[in-house]
Amino acid sequence: MKSILKNGLVVVLFLLGTLNAAHAEEFSAKVIVVIDGDTVLILRDNMPIKVRLAEIDAPEKAQASGEESKQSLAELVLNKQVRVDSRAIDDYGRLVALIKVDELNVNYEQVQRGMAWVYSRFNKSEALLDLQNGAKKAKRGLWAQTDPIPPNKWRKDNTTSQQQYVAQNAICGSKRYCSQMSSCDEANFYLSHCNVKSLDRDNDGVPCENLCGAKK
Repeated sequence: MKSILKNGLVVVLFLLGTLNAAHAEEFSAKVIVVIDGDTVLILRDNMPIKVRLAEIDAPEKAQASGEESKQSLAELVLNKQVRVDSRAIDDYGRLVALIKVDELNVNYEQVQRGMAWVYSRFNKSEALLDLQNGAKKAKRGLWAQTDPIPPNKWRKDNTTSQQQYVAQNAICGSKRYCSQMSSCDEANFYLSHCNVKSLDRDNDGVPCENLCGAKK
């Protein structure tokens, strides 16, 4: 655990140094976990990095449309190589970025599908607002609700500041079984980082042999 925390700190410091440069960094990585409708975990150089999608705000998982938003994002990026256009490091140590799959802007696609709001505090794109207005008119996704509650208001009304901090920084979800894993990378992450021992019942260091194969 100390090694993981140390490595995580190194990654954060590296990213902070990179993003203080004159321009943001772009790189390719694989998405191994989708946490919610605007947050993913990527694997870069065998190091997990939490990424918050820039300029959008998806419903919390406990909100109406929260699970649908998460599933939409999973459909777009899970287990895929993506292009990450990094913009900043937020107050929780997450990399804030635009993500593309081939030429598809995933951040924008979530808004177009009605699976996320435009994060008006940080958005600088009129095109993104146009996509949101189109989703509203078509009553797609969350806009099918009579009066959808923006996530920032929902968080304020439903959580204490401590609960909010934990929710935003938790990357270990409720998954506990191999049947819930979508890839070997995800299984390895949950075993090594989240200490989910049920994924390695024979204690050979290899989780979910059906995904990762038994150790030779």
